[in-house]
Amino acid sequence: MNIGILKETKKGEKRVSISPKIAKQFIDKGFSVILEEGAGLNCSYENSDYKELGVSIEKRDVVFKESQILIKINPFDKEDLKLVNKGQILMSQLFHQSNKELINEMASKGVTAFSMDAMPRISRAQDMDVLSSQNNLAGYKAVIRGANEMTKIFPLMMTAAGTITPSRVLIYGVGVAGLQAIATAKRLGAIVEATDIRSETQEQAESLGAKFIVVDNEGEESEGGYAKEASEEYVKKQKEAVNKSLFQADLVITTANIPGRVAPVLITEDQVSQMKNGAIIIDLAAAQGGNCEVSEMDKTVIKNGVKVIGTTISPESVSTNASELYAKNMFNFIMHLTEETNFKWELDEEITKGTLIIKDGNIQKN
Repeated sequence: MNIGILKETKKGEKRVSISPKIAKQFIDKGFSVILEEGAGLNCSYENSDYKELGVSIEKRDVVFKESQILIKINPFDKEDLKLVNKGQILMSQLFHQSNKELINEMASKGVTAFSMDAMPRISRAQDMDVLSSQNNLAGYKAVIRGANEMTKIFPLMMTAAGTITPSRVLIYGVGVAGLQAIATAKRLGAIVEATDIRSETQEQAESLGAKFIVVDNEGEESEGGYAKEASEEYVKKQKEAVNKSLFQADLVITTANIPGRVAPVLITEDQVSQMKNGAIIIDLAAAQGGNCEVSEMDKTVIKNGVKVIGTTISPESVSTNASELYAKNMFNFIMHLTEETNFKWELDEEITKGTLIIKDGNIQKN
């Protein structure tokens, strides 16, 4: 069975879905691997790095024509779908709940498609969870980006000229990205506070040294490991509880996303107007509309002296590590789905059922 590794075409994307090391592991398991030429160049992988391990290097149309499995990181787009063939198996992040038109078009091509972002949050799937592996890097890089944008340093520093007080960092959302942001900011010496609708995250945040801002969240629950959309009453309570910390913060990082929905607005324009001059907001949810009311994707907006940076931060900015982790997730996933290079098609098995969006042109879930 041939696995095709496609070059990412999304603007700004530097990752590749399969690294040379993981390509070799697939070959050792009996698969053949075909790489679109130049697919790994943006994350420091030369064509020769793959070729010397037994990977075939081909032009894009040949990869589509000769592969039974096609792998990407970002969703297959309209140009990709012109080249796919009936019966092929497509694997990438599809964000199927908010990409209905794409899913319908994919189904019309008679393909089978798995969505990596639909991986269930269960212990058996942890080593296949691309959202977790990529968000971990995003949380780290958000702090580094914030440190670069700030006009202050993070740690307490005693100097002959006087004492420099530590910076204050506020994290919204204590998921994978939030936890890594807490850990990174603490290592750099900042005073860190965090808030999340899920009360069960308090212990996790505090274990990393953050002060958890407690909000009465009676009736608010998580679902499948993700926070659900909060009620208006909870949003009001959260703003009241967090405002003092928000207005004192030097750096704010927001990470709250709800799968398949617009990101919740956690910081209003009015709140931004009351923040410290020179404060920085890194909005990691900008691609889904943003946690800050004034943020715009891939733009820096300055309001009342506060710099609001809308981004995904993307693990693309640490593309070598991000590609390595994504590739490991893909290897574990395909090993779970197959036996001696053949798909088992256990349609009622939880991981298969959660990620299988289209089977032979038939949409399985919306």
